[in-house]
Amino acid sequence: MAGEITSAEYIKHHLTNLTYGQKVDGSWGFAHTANEAKEMGFWAFHVDSLAWSLGLGMLFLFIFRMAAKRATAGVPTGMQNFVEWIIEFIDVSVRGSFRGNNPWVAPIALTIFIWVFLMNLMDLVAIDHLPKLAAWVGEVFLGMDPHHVYMKIVPTTDPNITFGIAIAVFIMMLYYSIKVKGFGGFSAELVLHPFSSKNPVIMALFIPVNFILEFVSLISKPVSLALRLFGNMYAGETIFILIAIMYGAGWGLGLFGGMLQLGWAIFHILVITLQAFIFMTLTIVYLDMAHQTDDH
Repeated sequence: MAGEITSAEYIKHHLTNLTYGQKVDGSWGFAHTANEAKEMGFWAFHVDSLAWSLGLGMLFLFIFRMAAKRATAGVPTGMQNFVEWIIEFIDVSVRGSFRGNNPWVAPIALTIFIWVFLMNLMDLVAIDHLPKLAAWVGEVFLGMDPHHVYMKIVPTTDPNITFGIAIAVFIMMLYYSIKVKGFGGFSAELVLHPFSSKNPVIMALFIPVNFILEFVSLISKPVSLALRLFGNMYAGETIFILIAIMYGAGWGLGLFGGMLQLGWAIFHILVITLQAFIFMTLTIVYLDMAHQTDDH
Protein backbone atom coordinates (compact mmCIF):
# COMPACT_ATOMS: atom_id res chain seq x y z
CA MET A 1 0.00 0.00 0.00
CA ALA A 2 2.92 2.33 0.75
CA GLY A 3 4.07 2.08 -2.86
CA GLU A 4 0.68 3.00 -4.35
CA ILE A 5 0.13 6.29 -2.52
CA THR A 6 2.27 9.07 -1.06
CA SER A 7 3.74 8.84 2.42
CA ALA A 8 1.31 11.47 3.74
CA GLU A 9 -1.67 9.61 2.28
CA TYR A 10 -0.32 6.33 3.67
CA ILE A 11 -0.09 7.77 7.19
CA LYS A 12 -3.52 9.40 6.96
CA HIS A 13 -5.07 6.19 5.64
CA HIS A 14 -3.71 4.10 8.52
CA LEU A 15 -4.86 6.63 11.13
CA THR A 16 -8.44 6.88 9.81
CA ASN A 17 -11.22 4.72 11.22
CA LEU A 18 -13.72 2.72 9.18
CA THR A 19 -16.66 5.03 9.89
CA TYR A 20 -20.36 4.39 9.33
CA GLY A 21 -22.89 7.17 9.72
CA GLN A 22 -25.27 9.63 8.11
CA LYS A 23 -23.84 11.53 5.18
CA VAL A 24 -24.52 15.14 4.23
CA ASP A 25 -27.21 14.10 1.74
CA GLY A 26 -29.10 12.23 4.50
CA SER A 27 -28.16 8.71 3.42
CA TRP A 28 -26.35 6.26 5.68
CA GLY A 29 -23.18 4.44 4.70
CA PHE A 30 -19.42 4.14 5.11
CA ALA A 31 -17.27 7.24 4.83
CA HIS A 32 -15.01 7.31 1.77
CA THR A 33 -12.66 9.99 3.09
CA ALA A 34 -11.47 11.32 6.41
CA ASN A 35 -13.36 14.58 5.78
CA GLU A 36 -16.56 12.70 5.07
CA ALA A 37 -16.15 10.76 8.30
CA LYS A 38 -15.71 14.04 10.17
CA GLU A 39 -18.87 15.45 8.62
CA MET A 40 -20.90 12.52 9.96
CA GLY A 41 -20.68 14.03 13.42
CA PHE A 42 -21.23 12.59 16.87
CA TRP A 43 -23.54 9.71 15.93
CA ALA A 44 -21.12 8.07 13.51
CA PHE A 45 -19.78 4.62 14.42
CA HIS A 46 -16.14 3.61 14.24
CA VAL A 47 -16.90 0.11 13.04
CA ASP A 48 -13.33 -1.18 13.21
CA SER A 49 -12.74 0.00 16.80
CA LEU A 50 -16.07 -1.42 17.96
CA ALA A 51 -15.56 -4.75 16.19
CA TRP A 52 -12.01 -5.31 17.41
CA SER A 53 -12.73 -4.25 20.99
CA LEU A 54 -15.82 -6.48 21.24
CA GLY A 55 -14.01 -9.37 19.54
CA LEU A 56 -11.05 -9.14 21.91
CA GLY A 57 -13.40 -8.92 24.88
CA MET A 58 -15.11 -12.13 23.78
CA LEU A 59 -11.70 -13.75 23.25
CA PHE A 60 -10.81 -12.90 26.86
CA LEU A 61 -14.06 -14.44 28.13
CA PHE A 62 -13.60 -17.53 25.97
CA ILE A 63 -10.03 -18.20 27.14
CA PHE A 64 -10.77 -17.73 30.84
CA ARG A 65 -14.01 -19.71 30.64
CA MET A 66 -12.21 -22.55 28.91
CA ALA A 67 -9.48 -22.50 31.56
CA ALA A 68 -12.08 -22.53 34.35
CA LYS A 69 -13.95 -25.49 32.82
CA ARG A 70 -10.73 -27.48 32.39
CA ALA A 71 -9.31 -26.61 35.82
CA THR A 72 -8.23 -29.59 37.86
CA ALA A 73 -7.03 -30.16 41.40
CA GLY A 74 -4.27 -32.42 40.09
CA VAL A 75 -1.34 -31.38 37.93
CA PRO A 76 -2.44 -28.11 36.27
CA THR A 77 -2.03 -27.46 32.55
CA GLY A 78 -0.04 -24.56 31.16
CA MET A 79 -3.23 -22.60 30.49
CA GLN A 80 -4.48 -23.15 34.02
CA ASN A 81 -1.11 -22.06 35.44
CA PHE A 82 -1.18 -18.90 33.33
CA VAL A 83 -4.76 -17.96 34.31
CA GLU A 84 -4.10 -18.68 37.99
CA TRP A 85 -0.97 -16.52 37.84
CA ILE A 86 -2.94 -13.64 36.31
CA ILE A 87 -5.72 -13.96 38.91
CA GLU A 88 -3.18 -14.05 41.75
CA PHE A 89 -1.47 -10.96 40.32
CA ILE A 90 -4.79 -9.10 40.19
CA ASP A 91 -5.68 -10.27 43.71
CA VAL A 92 -2.39 -8.94 45.10
CA SER A 93 -2.90 -5.63 43.29
CA VAL A 94 -6.42 -5.22 44.68
CA ARG A 95 -5.39 -6.13 48.22
CA GLY A 96 -2.59 -3.60 48.05
CA SER A 97 -4.67 -0.68 46.77
CA PHE A 98 -8.26 -1.31 47.87
CA ARG A 99 -9.14 -1.05 51.56
CA GLY A 100 -12.89 -1.51 51.29
CA ASN A 101 -15.03 -4.63 51.10
CA ASN A 102 -16.48 -5.13 47.64
CA PRO A 103 -16.35 -8.50 45.81
CA TRP A 104 -16.84 -6.76 42.45
CA VAL A 105 -13.57 -4.82 42.48
CA ALA A 106 -11.28 -7.76 41.68
CA PRO A 107 -13.36 -8.97 38.69
CA ILE A 108 -13.55 -5.39 37.40
CA ALA A 109 -9.78 -5.03 37.72
CA LEU A 110 -9.20 -8.37 35.98
CA THR A 111 -11.51 -7.46 33.11
CA ILE A 112 -9.94 -4.05 32.58
CA PHE A 113 -6.36 -5.34 32.71
CA ILE A 114 -6.81 -8.23 30.28
CA TRP A 115 -9.14 -6.35 27.94
CA VAL A 116 -6.92 -3.27 27.70
CA PHE A 117 -3.83 -5.46 27.34
CA LEU A 118 -5.36 -7.42 24.44
CA MET A 119 -6.42 -4.22 22.68
CA ASN A 120 -2.94 -2.78 23.16
CA LEU A 121 -1.37 -6.03 21.96
CA MET A 122 -2.88 -5.49 18.51
CA ASP A 123 -0.27 -2.78 18.06
CA LEU A 124 2.32 -5.54 17.48
CA VAL A 125 0.45 -6.94 14.45
CA ALA A 126 2.09 -5.98 11.14
CA ILE A 127 0.84 -2.59 9.96
CA ASP A 128 -0.33 -3.53 6.45
CA HIS A 129 -1.64 -7.10 6.64
CA LEU A 130 -5.11 -6.62 8.11
CA PRO A 131 -5.81 -3.27 6.38
CA LYS A 132 -4.94 -4.93 3.03
CA LEU A 133 -7.27 -7.83 3.87
CA ALA A 134 -10.04 -5.35 4.75
CA ALA A 135 -9.45 -3.48 1.48
CA TRP A 136 -9.75 -6.74 -0.47
CA VAL A 137 -12.97 -7.70 1.33
CA GLY A 138 -14.42 -4.24 0.72
CA GLU A 139 -13.53 -4.36 -2.97
CA VAL A 140 -14.68 -7.94 -3.67
CA PHE A 141 -17.77 -8.23 -1.50
CA LEU A 142 -18.95 -4.63 -1.06
CA GLY A 143 -17.81 -3.12 -4.35
CA MET A 144 -15.90 -0.34 -2.58
CA ASP A 145 -12.76 1.43 -3.73
CA PRO A 146 -9.97 -0.34 -1.75
CA HIS A 147 -8.33 3.04 -1.04
CA HIS A 148 -11.53 4.10 0.74
CA VAL A 149 -11.65 1.05 3.02
CA TYR A 150 -10.06 1.98 6.34
CA MET A 151 -9.09 -0.39 9.13
CA LYS A 152 -7.56 0.57 12.48
CA ILE A 153 -6.96 -2.64 14.42
CA VAL A 154 -5.76 -1.07 17.70
CA PRO A 155 -8.91 0.04 19.54
CA THR A 156 -6.97 1.99 22.17
CA THR A 157 -5.67 4.37 19.47
CA ASP A 158 -9.28 5.56 19.20
CA PRO A 159 -10.23 8.09 21.92
CA ASN A 160 -13.85 6.93 21.68
CA ILE A 161 -12.81 3.54 23.07
CA THR A 162 -10.52 4.85 25.82
CA PHE A 163 -13.08 7.46 26.89
CA GLY A 164 -15.80 4.81 26.83
CA ILE A 165 -13.90 2.63 29.31
CA ALA A 166 -12.87 5.63 31.42
CA ILE A 167 -16.45 6.93 31.61
CA ALA A 168 -17.64 3.46 32.68
CA VAL A 169 -15.07 3.53 35.50
CA PHE A 170 -16.19 7.06 36.38
CA ILE A 171 -19.84 5.98 36.59
CA MET A 172 -18.89 3.10 38.90
CA MET A 173 -16.92 5.54 41.02
CA LEU A 174 -19.91 7.89 41.34
CA TYR A 175 -22.26 4.98 42.03
CA TYR A 176 -20.20 3.58 44.90
CA SER A 177 -19.44 7.05 46.28
CA ILE A 178 -23.17 7.76 46.65
CA LYS A 179 -23.99 4.20 47.76
CA VAL A 180 -21.32 4.07 50.50
CA LYS A 181 -21.31 7.69 51.68
CA GLY A 182 -24.87 8.66 50.84
CA PHE A 183 -25.79 11.62 48.69
CA GLY A 184 -25.13 13.98 51.60
CA GLY A 185 -21.67 12.57 52.24
CA PHE A 186 -20.75 12.69 48.57
CA SER A 187 -22.00 16.29 48.32
CA ALA A 188 -20.00 17.21 51.43
CA GLU A 189 -16.84 16.00 49.68
CA LEU A 190 -17.51 18.45 46.87
CA VAL A 191 -18.28 21.55 48.94
CA LEU A 192 -16.55 21.17 52.34
CA HIS A 193 -13.01 20.32 51.18
CA PRO A 194 -10.22 21.32 50.94
CA PHE A 195 -10.93 24.66 52.67
CA SER A 196 -13.01 24.74 55.82
CA SER A 197 -13.76 27.07 58.71
CA LYS A 198 -15.74 26.98 61.91
CA ASN A 199 -17.12 30.41 61.06
CA PRO A 200 -20.34 29.78 59.09
CA VAL A 201 -19.99 33.01 57.06
CA ILE A 202 -16.45 32.19 55.95
CA MET A 203 -17.46 28.59 55.30
CA ALA A 204 -20.27 29.81 53.05
CA LEU A 205 -17.70 31.76 51.06
CA PHE A 206 -15.49 28.66 50.79
CA ILE A 207 -18.28 26.46 49.40
CA PRO A 208 -18.21 27.69 45.76
CA VAL A 209 -14.40 27.67 45.75
CA ASN A 210 -14.33 24.13 47.13
CA PHE A 211 -16.91 22.98 44.62
CA ILE A 212 -14.93 24.34 41.67
CA LEU A 213 -11.70 22.74 42.87
CA GLU A 214 -13.25 19.38 43.73
CA PHE A 215 -15.39 19.28 40.58
CA VAL A 216 -12.34 19.89 38.38
CA SER A 217 -10.45 17.20 40.31
CA LEU A 218 -13.36 14.80 39.89
CA ILE A 219 -13.77 15.37 36.14
CA SER A 220 -10.02 15.18 35.55
CA LYS A 221 -9.96 11.53 36.66
CA PRO A 222 -11.75 9.99 33.63
CA VAL A 223 -10.20 12.54 31.26
CA SER A 224 -6.63 11.77 32.34
CA LEU A 225 -7.40 8.04 32.46
CA ALA A 226 -8.61 8.05 28.85
CA LEU A 227 -6.05 10.45 27.38
CA ARG A 228 -3.07 8.72 28.99
CA LEU A 229 -3.91 5.40 27.37
CA PHE A 230 -4.90 6.96 24.05
CA GLY A 231 -1.83 9.20 23.83
CA ASN A 232 0.68 6.44 24.51
CA MET A 233 -0.90 3.94 22.13
CA TYR A 234 -1.51 6.49 19.36
CA ALA A 235 2.12 7.62 19.52
CA GLY A 236 3.32 4.01 19.41
CA GLU A 237 1.13 3.21 16.41
CA THR A 238 2.33 6.34 14.59
CA ILE A 239 5.96 5.31 15.08
CA PHE A 240 5.22 1.86 13.62
CA ILE A 241 3.61 3.54 10.59
CA LEU A 242 6.59 5.86 10.10
CA ILE A 243 8.97 2.90 10.25
CA ALA A 244 6.83 1.00 7.73
CA ILE A 245 7.26 3.84 5.22
CA MET A 246 11.00 3.13 5.18
CA TYR A 247 10.38 -0.27 3.54
CA GLY A 248 9.46 1.46 0.30
CA ALA A 249 12.65 3.58 0.19
CA GLY A 250 15.13 0.92 -0.96
CA TRP A 251 17.01 -2.01 0.54
CA GLY A 252 19.24 0.07 2.81
CA LEU A 253 16.49 2.00 4.55
CA GLY A 254 14.27 -1.08 4.47
CA LEU A 255 16.86 -3.12 6.39
CA PHE A 256 17.41 -0.26 8.83
CA GLY A 257 13.64 0.06 9.23
CA GLY A 258 13.39 -3.65 10.01
CA MET A 259 15.95 -3.27 12.81
CA LEU A 260 14.10 -0.22 14.14
CA GLN A 261 10.77 -2.04 14.02
CA LEU A 262 12.15 -5.02 15.93
CA GLY A 263 13.65 -2.77 18.61
CA TRP A 264 10.49 -0.67 18.91
CA ALA A 265 8.30 -3.79 19.07
CA ILE A 266 10.39 -5.25 21.92
CA PHE A 267 10.23 -1.96 23.81
CA HIS A 268 6.52 -1.63 23.02
CA ILE A 269 5.79 -4.92 24.80
CA LEU A 270 6.67 -3.07 28.00
CA VAL A 271 4.56 -0.06 27.00
CA ILE A 272 1.38 -2.02 26.25
CA THR A 273 1.69 -4.01 29.47
CA LEU A 274 2.47 -0.95 31.58
CA GLN A 275 -0.46 1.02 30.15
CA ALA A 276 -2.88 -1.82 30.94
CA PHE A 277 -1.45 -2.06 34.47
CA ILE A 278 -1.70 1.71 35.05
CA PHE A 279 -5.31 1.80 33.82
CA MET A 280 -6.20 -1.10 36.13
CA THR A 281 -4.35 0.34 39.14
CA LEU A 282 -5.95 3.76 38.81
CA THR A 283 -9.36 2.10 38.52
CA ILE A 284 -8.74 0.28 41.80
CA VAL A 285 -7.51 3.48 43.46
CA TYR A 286 -10.55 5.47 42.28
CA LEU A 287 -12.92 2.78 43.54
CA ASP A 288 -11.03 2.74 46.85
CA MET A 289 -11.52 6.51 47.14
CA ALA A 290 -15.22 6.00 46.47
CA HIS A 291 -15.47 3.57 49.39
CA GLN A 292 -13.60 5.67 51.97
CA THR A 293 -15.70 7.41 54.65
CA ASP A 294 -12.96 8.59 57.01
CA ASP A 295 -13.81 12.27 56.60
CA HIS A 296 -17.55 11.85 57.20
